[in-house]
Amino acid sequence: MLSITLAGEQAVLLPEKALWLPEHGCLLVADVHLGKAASFRKRGVPVPRGSSSAALQGLSGLIERLAPHRLVFLGDFLHAAEAHNPATLEALSRWRDRHPGLDLVLVRGNHDDRAGDPPADLQVQCVDEPWPLGALALCHHPTPQGEAYVLAGHWHPCVSLQGRARDRLRLPCFWFSAQVGVLPAYGHFTGMHPIEPAAADRIYAVAAGEVVAVPTPG
Repeated sequence: MLSITLAGEQAVLLPEKALWLPEHGCLLVADVHLGKAASFRKRGVPVPRGSSSAALQGLSGLIERLAPHRLVFLGDFLHAAEAHNPATLEALSRWRDRHPGLDLVLVRGNHDDRAGDPPADLQVQCVDEPWPLGALALCHHPTPQGEAYVLAGHWHPCVSLQGRARDRLRLPCFWFSAQVGVLPAYGHFTGMHPIEPAAADRIYAVAAGEVVAVPTPG
């Protein structure tokens, strides 16, 4: 993990591709895309099973380690309407039963518009962006929101690193500009989008269980 300051508040970047705000007792993840594999299989694409269960198990590990009061999903919680299938909903229900006292908030994203809100029995507070938290604005889309510092998802950012043998490695990353910070996609079955940071931006790649600073072109 790696601690930085955002809008005067401590933010801890976690190698699990999550962000921890200890002063608020709040854990943030973006772009979980639960049920994406099931959606693809329904369309005849042979993809592996178990990605949603693995994502939920990872969240449970973070919850048990950090003991947050609140978990906020920065959009794209469910991938599509097909995510409302019995297997995915049953896994979600078991996971929710494991953390009954945890406040859950979903800041709706573009996939949530298509998938619909989670079932009511999961007790997820669904809100539109921006959702204020102290000096921060929690969003799905990485768009400036006045004076508040935005934390968002949507872009699934990654950075490319080149080795001495001209080999190239793509790694998910946290991307912080002057007004907006973008979290890597948490989901286990999501693509990544290469970013083009400005010289003043801060980039932190996730690799081999660590979060490391990456120099920006200057």
